[in-house]
Amino acid sequence: MAARTPAAVEESFRPPADPKVDRLLVAPIFILSPVRSGSTLLRALLNAHSMLHAPHELHVRRLRVEFGTSLAEKAMGALGHERADLEHLLWDRVLHRELVKSGKTFVVDKTPANAFAYRRIAACWPDARFVFLLRHPASVASSWYEAGAGKRTPEEAALDALRYMKAVQRARGALSGCTVRYEDLTADPEAEARRLCDFLGVPWEPGMLTYGEQAVLEKGLGDWKDKIRSGSVQPARDLPGEREIPESLRPMCESWGYLPRAAEPT
Repeated sequence: MAARTPAAVEESFRPPADPKVDRLLVAPIFILSPVRSGSTLLRALLNAHSMLHAPHELHVRRLRVEFGTSLAEKAMGALGHERADLEHLLWDRVLHRELVKSGKTFVVDKTPANAFAYRRIAACWPDARFVFLLRHPASVASSWYEAGAGKRTPEEAALDALRYMKAVQRARGALSGCTVRYEDLTADPEAEARRLCDFLGVPWEPGMLTYGEQAVLEKGLGDWKDKIRSGSVQPARDLPGEREIPESLRPMCESWGYLPRAAEPT
């Protein structure tokens, strides 16, 4: 039998042995969404709450721990730590530090790529809460294409965005949480914000809708900036017509309720 390639080897991870000792965060909140689905808007709304700290995308799951020597690995093993355990301690500490600096109660992470690691996130924080943010798949693909500045063809953008959508759909099937649609959020932000507050167990605050102008990327994280307009939530663009939906996205449109499901063959 041929040896498995490193990419084919499933990453080993497990829940904390003692959550009260191994985790500083309590009930962290993760927004799982495709790219270009309105997660920045949702982050701004939640961050305007006095109890919720929603920083820019932190990509903590990309932080890695390496054993410099075999002695270090053996020493950590004697303490009961595998590599993934140490990485989880690091992730938790980084997010907890940001939360403490904010002076708020709960942290919110909205990194879209987290959808690909939902199992590990759920294992790392057994008390995590999840918010699933959906948007019309064709709108996601169109926005992803426009954001690429010629890097992708429309079909390439659709297929790349579809990877994120499928990951979010897998997470929705495996985890409990609250589903929010971008179109509903922009059409009636107060109703959706109230619903989210109920799910998260925090009181509704009207200031969530008057969050002001916030820079999404802070200094040092790149030149790209996307600012949320002050005052009120801006309405979403019109939904694409059925003929505008790429064939590759039609099954997801059906799964998410943006298209009626095709009749089963008789």
